[in-house]
Amino acid sequence: MFGGIEQQTLLTMISHLIFIVITWYALQGFQIEKLMKPNHVFQAKLMLILLTITISSTVSNFFLDYLFWSQRIPSFFQ
Repeated sequence: MFGGIEQQTLLTMISHLIFIVITWYALQGFQIEKLMKPNHVFQAKLMLILLTITISSTVSNFFLDYLFWSQRIPSFFQ
C-alpha cells in the first residue's frame, strides 16, 4: 500500500503533530503573559504558538534524523 516515500512522509507528519501537542502541553506551565507588557495577551498567545512550532519542529527533526540515520548504519558495514 505505501512505498518508502509515502511511509516517510506519513511518519514525519505524525511525528510533527505529536511533538506539537507535547510541546504545547509543556509550555502551558509557563506564564508567558507575565513576561509581556500589560494588555498584550494576543501577542503573548501568538508568541506561545510560534514558540511551540519552533521547538516541536526542532525536536521532531532530531528524532526523525536519528531514526533515519540509524536505519542506514547496517549499510556501512557491508
